[in-house]
Amino acid sequence: MSSTGGETSKMNSFVKKVKMGKRVEKMMKDKSGTTTGQEIADDDPNKTPEPYTCTGIFEADFTEFCRRNHLKDNEIPAVVIRPKPPGIQPPPDAKSKDSKDSKDASKDPTPDESPDTGSQEDPPPKTYVTKEKYAYFRPVIQVEMENDEKPITVTEIYIRGWKIDLLMVGIFKQCWPTIEKLSVVNLWNVNLSEAVIKEFASFLPQCPNLKTLAIDGTICVEESWALLIGEESLLTSLSLRNNGITDKGAAMIGKALSTVKTCNKNLISLNLSGNKISDIGATSIAQGLRMNRALLSLSLANNNVSNEGAKRLAEVLSRFPLTHEEVVERRKLLSEKGSPDRGLVKSPPPSRRGDNRPGSVRSSSHMDKTDKKRDKSSKKKQDGKKGEKEKEDTRSIRSSADGKKDKDDATKGGSKKDDKWKKGFMKASIAASIVADTMTKTKGKKTSSKDKRLPESDSPEMVEAINPLLEQVENMDNQLWIPGNRCMINLNLSRNNITEIGMKSLLLAVQYQITLLNLTPSPALKGILRMSLNGNAVKKTDETFMKLQEVLLTRDPYYKPPEKGEDNQSLAG
Repeated sequence: MSSTGGETSKMNSFVKKVKMGKRVEKMMKDKSGTTTGQEIADDDPNKTPEPYTCTGIFEADFTEFCRRNHLKDNEIPAVVIRPKPPGIQPPPDAKSKDSKDSKDASKDPTPDESPDTGSQEDPPPKTYVTKEKYAYFRPVIQVEMENDEKPITVTEIYIRGWKIDLLMVGIFKQCWPTIEKLSVVNLWNVNLSEAVIKEFASFLPQCPNLKTLAIDGTICVEESWALLIGEESLLTSLSLRNNGITDKGAAMIGKALSTVKTCNKNLISLNLSGNKISDIGATSIAQGLRMNRALLSLSLANNNVSNEGAKRLAEVLSRFPLTHEEVVERRKLLSEKGSPDRGLVKSPPPSRRGDNRPGSVRSSSHMDKTDKKRDKSSKKKQDGKKGEKEKEDTRSIRSSADGKKDKDDATKGGSKKDDKWKKGFMKASIAASIVADTMTKTKGKKTSSKDKRLPESDSPEMVEAINPLLEQVENMDNQLWIPGNRCMINLNLSRNNITEIGMKSLLLAVQYQITLLNLTPSPALKGILRMSLNGNAVKKTDETFMKLQEVLLTRDPYYKPPEKGEDNQSLAG
């Protein structure tokens, strides 16, 4: 019995130990489960991270947003400083060299007879840079800064040869508006889609100083480039070279430049060279130039423009008839503005009056009626109270003040659409006058960095803006004709298919601008100053082509006429 009792006690103790061990294991599992759950929660990619505030340093902000979008470190494009060509060191000054030699001689009267000149000379600059294998093909963002030691001073961004998708443009949307000094963005061969272009157009106006955008060598199937120059766009220079733009894209660009009711008021330079624009596209762009008075430079070089496109552009530069839609809009603007020649109160013409009385003299019957009305009104006024008279006086004063405001607004004129158009014209007129003045002043002179700024006395005067629809019209053949676009100063039509017929149209347009400028001189409306026509389907010995070149040569601001002494020497030789 004693043996069996000992065995049972041993069994009971063993069972208790097993149960305790199971409890401990269970507790350990629970603890380990909670820790692994926390680790999984910390590494959960779906967990929303804390909000990040941009610092304005492009490299740091760009890297952080790439990591937050679950890009690996080897997938994040590197931000590097754009390489620059090696500069040429200026030769040492002879005076400083002599003074340095004299100082060295005074310090050491017995210099070495054979100095080691090879160690003092700088090594020649390299024109190449060695990189690792496949490093050239990795995506890189090149930047230029005002000060290389301060990464917050990024001014230009360059992207070359890699696709920008929606994810990357979303990162740019968060980074670029915080870069205060960003003024230039240059993209080449980046394969943009319509959705990406829409994203660019949505946030580029938020960049305060971004004025220049170049997207070259990039094909977009939808050709939705016009979204970049909408009404909210702040770009002053846009380059779309070698993008395969056809007449479809040119039509959208022409509508973005201007319509009857809208116009782009900021774009000054547009480069569409190296595309597939034909006469139809050139006509669409010319249609956009009818109401646009902000664009100063247009390039359609190396396209498929022929005589019909050249005629349409020449028509816009000289004069053109208004369409029915433009005539209706002109009447609306005149009604909103109010004609200054007409009074607010119109009197009937003399032919409609029954007799030959002047307009200020009334008939006797009319005076009798007014006298009776005055008697009745005087009796009612005497029965009234003084408080009502005071109220009427205040009302009359307010109404007279409102009437004066309305008259002032009518005489000053202008609707909100007209004010929007005026802002763009004022910018373009100031820019054109600055360019023309600086060009004419620097004829035959070497410009320096100090001469780039104009003195206060030479600053251009503000020119009163006139909507093209409100200019003086000329009635011919039952049509209203207005002067054409004289704000554009540079037109590039080189390497196209223009023949003698198109050259005649362009010559007539330039001659018309010259005669109009002589009749009504204006500092902001000087017309075409440069026109590039080389490489077209016309011989250089053609009479019309040579005459057009002679006229343009005299209008070129950099043209320097030969002096009389030089002519005499050439004749004597």
